[in-house]
Amino acid sequence: MFRKLVLALACVLFIGTLAGCSSEDNKDENSSDKGKVQVVVSFNPLKEFTEAVGKDKVNVISIVSDGMEAHDFEPKAKDMEKISKAKIFVYNGLGMESWVEDTLQVIDNRDLIIVDSSKNVNAIKMQEDDHEEDEEDDEHEHGEFDPHIWLSVKEAKVQALNIKNALVQADQANEDFYQKNYQEFAGKLDELYNEYAQKFQEVQNKHFVTGHAAFAYLCRDFGLEQNSVEDVFAEGEPTPKRLQELTEYCKENNIKVVFMEELASPKVSETLANEVGAKIQTIYTIESKEDGKDYLQSMRENLENIYTSIK
Repeated sequence: MFRKLVLALACVLFIGTLAGCSSEDNKDENSSDKGKVQVVVSFNPLKEFTEAVGKDKVNVISIVSDGMEAHDFEPKAKDMEKISKAKIFVYNGLGMESWVEDTLQVIDNRDLIIVDSSKNVNAIKMQEDDHEEDEEDDEHEHGEFDPHIWLSVKEAKVQALNIKNALVQADQANEDFYQKNYQEFAGKLDELYNEYAQKFQEVQNKHFVTGHAAFAYLCRDFGLEQNSVEDVFAEGEPTPKRLQELTEYCKENNIKVVFMEELASPKVSETLANEVGAKIQTIYTIESKEDGKDYLQSMRENLENIYTSIK
C-alpha cells in the first residue's frame, strides 16, 4: 500500500513537472544527443547492453543510479519525465522492478517502445522458501522467478537481442548497424562462456558461498552451486540456525572464500568467513557499475575468482 501511495504522489508531481516545462528547458538539452535514439533503462546492466548494441547512435539514461539498490527503488517525478520523453524504455522484468507496471500507466507517450528484457529467457523459478514470507506483503511484489538473468552470459544474449530488436523498430535505417553490433557482443559472450565452461568442467568442487543469492543463472551456465547468507532479494538477517548450517556447509565443501557484494551487508559474511577460516572477496552483481569495469570485465573477474576459489 505504501508503495502505491508513493507512486500516486509521484504521478501528481510528474504532471506538475510537465506542466512547468518550457521551450527554454528544451533548448538546454545536449546538442550532441540530437538525432540519437533516446533510451531509458531501469538500471546498469541494461544500460551496458544497450550501449553495446547501439553505440554512438543511442543516448542511454539509467533510472536507478549507481550505488542504489534496484530491488527497493521507487521512481520520482523526474524519473517519470525521463521515461515520457524517451523513444525506448527497457526494464529487466521477472519482478525486479516492482514499480514498472504502475509507472507505465501514467506515462503519456503512446509511441514509447517498451522492452521487457526477460522475454524468451529461460527463467529459474524460485523455491517456496525463497519468497514465501513476502507473499502476503504488499510492499514486495517480486514474482515467482529469480530476476538476476543478466548474471548469466547466456541469458544476457537474450536480453541484448530484445534490446537490438527494439532499436531496429525505432531506427530501421540503421538495422544493419545494430545487427552487426549485437553479433559482436554476442560473440564476446560466447567466447567468455566457452572459456569458463571448459575450466569449470575440469574441477571437482562445484560449491561457492556468497552474501546474496544472486548467482543462480551463473551457476546454471557452468554447473556450479551457490549457497548464500541472504536470499535472492537480500532481505533479512539469517537465523542462528541458518548461520550454523552455512558454517557446516563451508567446512564440508572446503570453502576458502566467502564472496561479498557491494550492496549487501558485510557483517554476517565476515562473521561466517572468520568462523570457517575463509577470506572475504568481492563479487560483482553489476547492478551498478563497479570499480570502473564494464559488464564483460566484471563477469570475467567473477568467473575467474570463483574458479580460483574452487580449483
